[in-house]
Amino acid sequence: MQVDNKNRFSLLYFLMLLSILLLIHALFFRQKVDELSYAKFKEMAEQPYRIEKCTVSTTHITGVYISDEKIWDEVKKRKLEQGSAQATPKEKEGVFPFSGMFEEKKGRTRFVTVRVHDDPDLVKMLEKNNIPFQGEVDSNWLTMLLSWLLPIGLIIVLWVIFMRRMNNYGRDVMSFGKSRAKISVEQDTKTTFADVAGCNEAKEELQEIVEFLKSPQKFEQLGGKIPRGALLVGPPGTGKTLLARAVAGEAGVPFYHISGSEFVEMFVGVGASRVRDLFQQAKSKPPCIVFIDEIDAVGRHRGAGLGGGHDEREQTLNQLLSEMDGFEVNRGIIVLAATNRPDILDPALLRPGRFDRRIVIDRPDIRGREEILQIHSKNKPLSPEIDLKQLAQRTVSFSGADLANVMNEAALLAARKNKKQIDQDDIAEAIERVVMGPERRSRLISLKEKRMTAFHEVGHAMVAELHPNGDHVHTITIIPRGAALGYVLHMPDEDNYSQTREELLSKICVSLAGRVAEEICCGSITTGAQQDLEHVTDLARSMVARFGMSKRLGPLAFEKDDGYVFLGKNFDRKSYFSGSTLDKIDQEVREIVMRCYQQTIALLLKHKSVLEKLAEIMLERERMEGEEFRQLLHSLIAGNGAAASKQEIQKA
Repeated sequence: MQVDNKNRFSLLYFLMLLSILLLIHALFFRQKVDELSYAKFKEMAEQPYRIEKCTVSTTHITGVYISDEKIWDEVKKRKLEQGSAQATPKEKEGVFPFSGMFEEKKGRTRFVTVRVHDDPDLVKMLEKNNIPFQGEVDSNWLTMLLSWLLPIGLIIVLWVIFMRRMNNYGRDVMSFGKSRAKISVEQDTKTTFADVAGCNEAKEELQEIVEFLKSPQKFEQLGGKIPRGALLVGPPGTGKTLLARAVAGEAGVPFYHISGSEFVEMFVGVGASRVRDLFQQAKSKPPCIVFIDEIDAVGRHRGAGLGGGHDEREQTLNQLLSEMDGFEVNRGIIVLAATNRPDILDPALLRPGRFDRRIVIDRPDIRGREEILQIHSKNKPLSPEIDLKQLAQRTVSFSGADLANVMNEAALLAARKNKKQIDQDDIAEAIERVVMGPERRSRLISLKEKRMTAFHEVGHAMVAELHPNGDHVHTITIIPRGAALGYVLHMPDEDNYSQTREELLSKICVSLAGRVAEEICCGSITTGAQQDLEHVTDLARSMVARFGMSKRLGPLAFEKDDGYVFLGKNFDRKSYFSGSTLDKIDQEVREIVMRCYQQTIALLLKHKSVLEKLAEIMLERERMEGEEFRQLLHSLIAGNGAAASKQEIQKA
């Protein structure tokens, strides 16, 4: 039971308010008080009519004296002329009214002095000089309050706060085994299938679950059993969580959401306790959706030898397996889970009766990307020149989250420039920011390094355009962006789900073109090709050892992407081929890279003059779009009479 603390009086606020009031009083309402020495006080007392009134206590003497000399002269003159007959009755009796808290006569100042007890003539001196005075008994109640009651009160307040914290900690300790599932009831789950695009097949699979939650009798009459669970599999950002929430929104049922990592704590048995508590909550509110995000955090393969059978994660998984078998088929509880690593999940979790269905949610195709862009551009004013279909063609391999980020970045860029609509330039800049990061125009680069970068990037772009299997260039720039000094953005013409040997070789040639252009035009090489060379090496080795594209070694796979031991699998690391085979793999990888290297050298040497002219143009303009670059490239090649020959390129 939660206590509403909004209306509770806070002691801290009271102390803050009291401090502010005391500060205001000290700054604006405190009267000026002069601290006089006892000798100075006696000197002023000897001056006629200088002290108007005073109060004598056992420790101090306080009162009011005339500080303005002109006013003192006037008072003294008037008193001497009129005599003591003008004194008020209260002054004659020695009792006089002090002015109010915020009142003080003009030219008067309050004073205070420490009384010397060894002076027996004080009263005689005051009577002799006709100074009105009165006695006062010192009151120490305020000092007593500050010295005793205030510390005791502070101790009591601190003790109460400490005990309340201890009670809260006690409640936390007693409830750390409770589930942290976030419950979204029907009115909170506004997401529907209309908010999800790019995965029509997945929506069709989940639509059946929605119909079962709405009308289970339709399936029960025919003896059908709805799947107890569905596993959503796909890369990050493809909308797995959004789909699970859409199922609950379509069916209008409670939505229990929890991450797999929240089951596992440092205390042994907490994960299993939270699993039990989660399903108890779900059983109390059927029908409902239980969604476990990142289930690979708790559902990894058992028996890895990294903690034994009493490992906390394995106990949590065992409890999850038993709970998924523990409720009736048609009770109305559907368990959905999401992961991007299905290969490391325990087989017992994937068997029929637990997660019966595996729904793959891949990156959207061109039609799906267009639908996603339409969803994320609903409330954004777009310029009429923006074509979402063309934008979908330019964002190949983008996930739904990437597309949402592109539209959001475009809106922010347009707002930064005080535009009323999002135009094409904002979209193009947003795509590059998502892929490469923001521009770094303030970065100081020497002319020599900038020239090397221009040759490097133009070399990439030329080989990509001239190679028969290369991807078209979308943008080329030598403006630093992210960690790169320059880059060439490639966009394939269409979605490709597999690649041929020739296409992989063209990628190697394009990656090597930057290093080759530096060597040909500058006579030197730089470290700027580090990532290119890593990509080339990985791609060539995959062709030989994984894809079986080597004629010498044949269609054999010598390597596979197994993952790592700490992911939860007990792998057998024995080698099934000899050391001589490894040598042959290394030799074949080197031969593939060197053939592509020589091919790239021959292509750029043939068009060296064009390369140099394009590099000079890039130094001036710093950025060029793909269509403009293609026109300029082919016009320069036609002017030199050296048209590219595909047969010459394919000889290697």
